[in-house]
Amino acid sequence: MSKTVFAYITAIALLIVSIWCGVSIGSVNIPLEVLWNKAADETAANILWKIRMPRVMLAGLVGASLAIAGAAFQGLLKNPLADPYTLGVSSGASVGAVMTLFFGLSIPVVGIYTLPTFSMIGAVMTMIAVMSFARLIDRSLKMETLILTGVIFSSFLGSLISLMVALTGEELRQIIGWLLGSVSMRGWPYVQMIAPFVVIGSVMLWTQRRELNALLYGEERAKHLGVNVKRSKYLILAGGSMLTGAAVAVSGTIGFVGLVVPHMTRMIWGSDHRHLLPLSFLNGATLLIICDLVARTIIMPRELPIGVITAFIGAPVFSYIFYKQRRSKGVRA
Repeated sequence: MSKTVFAYITAIALLIVSIWCGVSIGSVNIPLEVLWNKAADETAANILWKIRMPRVMLAGLVGASLAIAGAAFQGLLKNPLADPYTLGVSSGASVGAVMTLFFGLSIPVVGIYTLPTFSMIGAVMTMIAVMSFARLIDRSLKMETLILTGVIFSSFLGSLISLMVALTGEELRQIIGWLLGSVSMRGWPYVQMIAPFVVIGSVMLWTQRRELNALLYGEERAKHLGVNVKRSKYLILAGGSMLTGAAVAVSGTIGFVGLVVPHMTRMIWGSDHRHLLPLSFLNGATLLIICDLVARTIIMPRELPIGVITAFIGAPVFSYIFYKQRRSKGVRA
């Protein structure tokens, strides 16, 4: 068995186990037979199919979206610290979503997709702004410049969100609950809301897998290999921002998934984007399902925001990657 096949078997097996744990463990334990025989326990079946399963599916889709977007951003920028959270894209998506809730915006033709639409617009605009400002300061787009630019934009956008929260009235509870990051009590409509964008965004990134591999050697080398660098950049940024915007729209701000999962996947299985992207997708889904399970069971009957759990995992990993980067530069110097 090749290493690649083993990687996919492991990732799929872990995802299946996490889904089963997610739907079966909680204040009410769900027996296995309810999956194929609702009559065995109608109460358990209702909990499974109306509450647990949509929650687990939503957590999986959000985690997968953030992870594959993070993997694409890291490949495009050749920077292991790049992800939707550190680049400020999540904050931009949050502003778009909070504005939708604050002003009660609704696009007649779009309907329930109004929220993810405005969230994605916010994500795309922020990504363009961060890249443009960083390039204005440093045309080589060094790691420190990008991260600091992302922090600057995140701080500014965070202040806009705080302003809207301070001015809001009846919507306050909804906005605050949404900002904390959660997949609780969303239901199947939210799964339907994010699913099309996950498919489209993931396909956009998947079509650029070979281009991402070429870009690892630099833009000039990629051009010699026949890559349309400008077109590839736009597609990767658009796909990653679409995935981030859709994820933030349905779950709020959940940090570090797009940083931790691609980095760990790359460390274990390699940096070939033909496999890194799908493996990150699967592992991202697994991680967020497990984090959501921990968030709702660790202090039962109360729940923690899922962003708290991902931050506990992500912050130390972020620190380790940053330390490793600085040490390697110091050694080379």
